[in-house]
Amino acid sequence: MFPEFRDLISRLKIDDEHFARLFHRHNELDQQIKNMEAGIVPSHGMEIEQLKKEKLRLKDSLWLTLRKAESAASGAPS
Repeated sequence: MFPEFRDLISRLKIDDEHFARLFHRHNELDQQIKNMEAGIVPSHGMEIEQLKKEKLRLKDSLWLTLRKAESAASGAPS
């Protein structure tokens, strides 16, 4: 996810507890969805869709945080 921000993600996971929690939750959801889709964990379609929506909301939040941090680092207004 967001390979162009690899270094910034590494830094924010250490320096920003909120970002780290969101990133960890996103990864947890990703694995949970993969397990459900592969049939490793029982589920129904609506549950998977809800998890995908939550994962997308988290990804949007992570993206916004990355953009703000990038702007702050470059001195540009966010």
